[in-house]
Amino acid sequence: MMNFQTITHATTRYNLHTHTQFCDGHATMEEFVRAAIDQGFTHLGFTPHSPVHIDSPCNMARHRLPDYLAELNRLREVYGNQIAIYAGMELDYIDGTEQADPSLTALPLDYRIGSVHFIPSFVNPQEYIDIDGRYEKFKAKMGFFFHNDIEAVVRSFFVQSMKMLDAGGFDVVGHFDKIGFNASLFSPGIDEQPWYDTLVQRLFEAIMDYHYVVEINTKAWQLHNRFFPNRRYFGLLKKNHTPIIINSDAHYPALLDSGRAEALQSLQHASIN
Repeated sequence: MMNFQTITHATTRYNLHTHTQFCDGHATMEEFVRAAIDQGFTHLGFTPHSPVHIDSPCNMARHRLPDYLAELNRLREVYGNQIAIYAGMELDYIDGTEQADPSLTALPLDYRIGSVHFIPSFVNPQEYIDIDGRYEKFKAKMGFFFHNDIEAVVRSFFVQSMKMLDAGGFDVVGHFDKIGFNASLFSPGIDEQPWYDTLVQRLFEAIMDYHYVVEINTKAWQLHNRFFPNRRYFGLLKKNHTPIIINSDAHYPALLDSGRAEALQSLQHASIN
C-alpha cells in the first residue's frame, strides 16, 4: 500500500483522484500533468473508473488498460523530475466481481480508491443503476428504477458501501456519503435525520476496523458548497485520528485545486464532539 501519510505530512500540493480521457474525464493525462505543474502540485495520481461488467459510459474499457499504464510510464519519463506521478484506479464496487477480477488485481498500481456509484434497481435487482452524477438524471431514475423511495435508495447505497468494505481490494474509501447530496435535493433534510447519521456512523466504524484511508472529496465544493463526507463529520475524522487525503476528483485540469484550501480550513476548525 502506498504511504499516503508521507505525502500528506510533507505537502498539501497533491491530488490523487483524477479522471482523464481513459474514462469520463475531459482532458488528456498529459494536459493534467502540465496543469498540475503549473499550479504548483508536487504529487499527482490518476484514477480512471475501473472496467465493469455492465454497460457504463463513465468507465474505462478493459482493452485500454495497457494504454493507460503505457501513457502513465511515458509521462513519468518526461515529467518525473518535476512532479511525482502515481498509477491509481477508482475501483467501482458493484457486486464484488471487481475485487476478484485478475485483470484488475494484477495491475501494477500504486493504490486503489474504492467507491460506490451503482446500486441494484428495485424493479430488477440484477440490474445495477448509476445513482451518481447530475441531479436531473438522478430524479428521473428515482421514478423509473426505485419507486421514488429515497430512504430505501440511501439505505441501499450504505449496504453496498458496507459490502465494498468487506470485499476489500482497495486502499482509500472514496466520497463515502456522496448519496447524501442527491438525496437531499430529492428530499431536503433527509441527510440530517438521525437514521442517516446512524448509517454514516456504522460505515465509519467499519472503515476504521479495516484501517482504510478516508478521502475528503472536494468535487462539489465550487458549485454546491459541499464536501464528501459532509463537513459535519470532519470532527469524527479528527477524533479518531483517521488517515485522510484531500482530493478534488478532477475531471478538468482547471479543477485540480478546487475546494482544497476550504477543506483544509474546515478540517482544521472542525469540533471534536
